[in-house]
Amino acid sequence: MIVIATLVVALAAVLHVLIFVLESVFWTRPGVWRRFAVPDQASADITKPMAYNQGFYNLFLAIGALVGVIAYGVGQHAIGLTLVFFTMTCMVLAAVVLVTTGARYIRAAIIQGILPLAGIVLIFLSDPITT
Repeated sequence: MIVIATLVVALAAVLHVLIFVLESVFWTRPGVWRRFAVPDQASADITKPMAYNQGFYNLFLAIGALVGVIAYGVGQHAIGLTLVFFTMTCMVLAAVVLVTTGARYIRAAIIQGILPLAGIVLIFLSDPITT
């Protein structure tokens, strides 16, 4: 079960790297800002600094999750689980916050939060340290 949990955590990290790329690298491309419900190019240009910053938050969470997976994999279970739990919890809470910004963000929040939530549940079900 820990293998599946690790895979889900890694997928959550990859998703957040993708979000980083969209927000911090490609934000002003029409296909990207439309995906984030930005109404027009001018608004995308104005919000570019905010998106750039937000993207890096996603990247840092992804890095933390991957470092946690690696630490767990090399036998540093407590360190690895701590990092994974912290980063996955932050991802889930960010999804909850996203829902509070409006009903139109529910789908995005589910996409952003389902893998980290599943990762947390699977880790608690599979690792003897957490039980």
